[in-house]
Amino acid sequence: MNSCGCGCCDGQDSDQAVVHECVVAADELLAQTGAFVESLDEVSYSRPCAIAHGGTIGKHVRHLLDHFSAILGRGGDGVDDEDDALIDYDHRERGGPIETSRAAAAAAIAEVRSGVMRIGQDAMEEPVSVRVMVARDGRTIDLPTTFGRELAFATHHALHHHAMMRVIASSFGVAAPDELGLAPATVWGGAGSGRQ
Repeated sequence: MNSCGCGCCDGQDSDQAVVHECVVAADELLAQTGAFVESLDEVSYSRPCAIAHGGTIGKHVRHLLDHFSAILGRGGDGVDDEDDALIDYDHRERGGPIETSRAAAAAAIAEVRSGVMRIGQDAMEEPVSVRVMVARDGRTIDLPTTFGRELAFATHHALHHHAMMRVIASSFGVAAPDELGLAPATVWGGAGSGRQ
């Protein structure tokens, strides 16, 4: 294992460097999630926000963790079967302790971070399918993708939830770190660059 602690880049070649960057980005984002959760009091964490249609910081944390868990668990039941090659982001359970307990959220974040840091090159290249609901009547389609592509998606998706968490916190007068919810492309673009 290398100095960063991930399982992906011992004797690193160019493909492994890509894997390493993806794993590190996911872990850093999850660490930021954990630090923000830790900075809050229990009331602010679970308090509904009127301007966010009753959303809470806890609900956003649960939702972003669901996406990582869907990827890491694939089948979700710990049993190897044909469903292990299917990622279904919409198959999740709302509610539960992660939405209302900072301690439960911290434990879940630690578990997901541990899973992310064990990802290796073989897993990143693994072909999987992602199930997408395409209509309000519940119709779905399965699209081919890779495990690595979905890990990158979950990381990018979580940034948007960080931005919502920041808005909710602000509505309560709670300060959030300046970088919470800022995409790397936004930071890279810099002020006045015209990038969005």
